[in-house]
Amino acid sequence: MFKGLKPIVYQGREVWPLVEGGKGVSATNHASAGAWAAAGGIGTVSAVNADSYDPTGKIVPQVYISRTRAERHQELIHFAVEGAVEQVKRAHDISGGKGAININVLWEMGGAQTILDQVLERTKGLVAGVTCGAGMPYRLSEIASKHGVSYLPIISSGRAFRALWKRAYSKAADLLSAVVYEDPWLAGGHNGLSNAEDPLKPEDPYPRVKALRDVMREGGISDETPIVMAGGVWRLDEWVHWIDNPELGQIAFQFGTRPLLTTESPIPQGWKDRLMTLEEGDILLHRFSPTGFYSSAVRTPFLRNLEARSQRQIAFSKDQIGDHTHQLDVGVKGKNFWVTLGDLQHAREWFGLGYTDALKTPDNTLVFVTPEEKTVIRKDQADCMGCLSHCAFSAWKDHDDWSTGYLADPRSFCIQKTLQDIAHGGPVDENLMFAGHSAFRFKKDPFYSNGFVPSVKQLVDRILTGE
Repeated sequence: MFKGLKPIVYQGREVWPLVEGGKGVSATNHASAGAWAAAGGIGTVSAVNADSYDPTGKIVPQVYISRTRAERHQELIHFAVEGAVEQVKRAHDISGGKGAININVLWEMGGAQTILDQVLERTKGLVAGVTCGAGMPYRLSEIASKHGVSYLPIISSGRAFRALWKRAYSKAADLLSAVVYEDPWLAGGHNGLSNAEDPLKPEDPYPRVKALRDVMREGGISDETPIVMAGGVWRLDEWVHWIDNPELGQIAFQFGTRPLLTTESPIPQGWKDRLMTLEEGDILLHRFSPTGFYSSAVRTPFLRNLEARSQRQIAFSKDQIGDHTHQLDVGVKGKNFWVTLGDLQHAREWFGLGYTDALKTPDNTLVFVTPEEKTVIRKDQADCMGCLSHCAFSAWKDHDDWSTGYLADPRSFCIQKTLQDIAHGGPVDENLMFAGHSAFRFKKDPFYSNGFVPSVKQLVDRILTGE
């Protein structure tokens, strides 16, 4: 047993301070979460468009048949609730009453509040707590209180927690069971980088977590309420100075990337195989997500194509003004696109390479794509099912008039489509593959030598040794 690591009391039960990260669409399900809890930790079921099953045990395809986006959005909510309820029940059965089961939701997912409310209503006594990030989840404490479960907000700075505490959480302080600090430079998936932080200049998490603890103390929150360190956590012996540290108070650790490579992990074999080949630097912190947030993913050809698409971009004006002195004569119809001479030359070059269609962005720029790319982009935008509260790619909004009021952005992509595809066996090179920035360590860690893939129990036992 790793020196200094002790169980904590969570929702009336003794568990290891080891939390399974809840990973998006079907990447963390009942099998992984139930096994993590059975090993004595806190397992996390992803309640983001989770899978449900037919009577034979086969996954029910999430096929949308309604004509309008608003109607498809209601279908999505139905799929999400049914799937999450099924996953929680199965995870609870696997856990055998050990550890604890949390669920994870994204505040910026479409219908998040409705989905969370309905899932908790139908899983009473099975869910210990709710982790929630990707936005500022002010109503999280209110919904958790309604159902008598604890809540664990995911934040990336003490400043963000202070805002949540003052506005809402102080009114439900008794159910705040932990605060998850997610390192915005190291964690996989969507990250909480603010406009004041440089994505290219990672900051040491220790002073940021110390600042978070100071904010919690200002609010009268006990040092026994854990801060869960998430992002970049691989082995505990690298965090020994965090354990039993009076400056930080109680610390727990979240593992998001390592549980991907276990026998219970639901991700397809191709995804697991790819994890074993990654080199340092293969994870890209980017801003192509339709959420508008930064996120971290493997730099697959899918992601490189988005990078290249944004590089084939020029600004335009509707009038001849300043250095916009030349009319664009490729990629567009009409004569009201004025560009610089240099950009005109770029556009003609891209046109000659087959990028013959220019698509407008919300920022008064044009991106050049092939006719095939344009067809896919337009179809994906038309097929939008409202998986986000606000989607830059399709200009969908999940309330009021169903529109963000901005032009749909062709520099982004349909995140629901690609995450569903890769999670269910689609080609890894043609989809978004989320992973934390420590994923390159699979290749170097002797624990995984000769292609060894551990069970969740073997992984937890390994972590408990400090390695």
